[in-house]
Amino acid sequence: MPAALVIDGHPDARSLTAALARRYAEAHGDARVLALRDLAFDPILRYGYRERMTLEPDLVEAREALHAARTVVVATPLWWGSVPALLKGFFDRSLLPQQEYRYRPSGLPEGLLTAPHGRLLLLADTPWYFRPLTGLPGQTHVARATMRFCGIRDVRTTRMLGVKDASPARIEAWFDRAARLGAADGARDAKTATPAQASHVPATATATASA
Repeated sequence: MPAALVIDGHPDARSLTAALARRYAEAHGDARVLALRDLAFDPILRYGYRERMTLEPDLVEAREALHAARTVVVATPLWWGSVPALLKGFFDRSLLPQQEYRYRPSGLPEGLLTAPHGRLLLLADTPWYFRPLTGLPGQTHVARATMRFCGIRDVRTTRMLGVKDASPARIEAWFDRAARLGAADGARDAKTATPAQASHVPATATATASA
């Protein structure tokens, strides 16, 4: 499987988010773009973790790629301080207890994903002052409460704010930056390449008591 998995969380294939995800992957050289809008799955975790939902084939394949990747990239816009429902639904359905994370007897969490590197490409129409006003909760949600929580240790964030008023030159600079990041990550992943890990990823989650 490719060394990098680039999760495109935007519902619109014509979005800047989608284009930047593709630019990163092209520059990386050994990356797969997982466009969530193209997957066939129910994004609603209908029973919480009280009952298990059978994973659709697209989610089974996505989770296998997630476990095999050495670098996991999430590209997403920031909507109402958070991420699109499509991306949140993907997290809800694909990151499962005892498979992507678990709790130790002490109650502390343990992430079970093995990718050593992660990257968040975060886009927003709001200008720079949105960050000091709100703290960018969407960034915390994805980078810390999701990626790091599930075991991705080194997560870097690239913020692109003020998209709706950005000049063509600024947008081109963002494309250049995505390409530089992809090339750098690709060079690193090539140096640290190891034989594909053999790991069994169960197709369903064990039901547990939860909120």
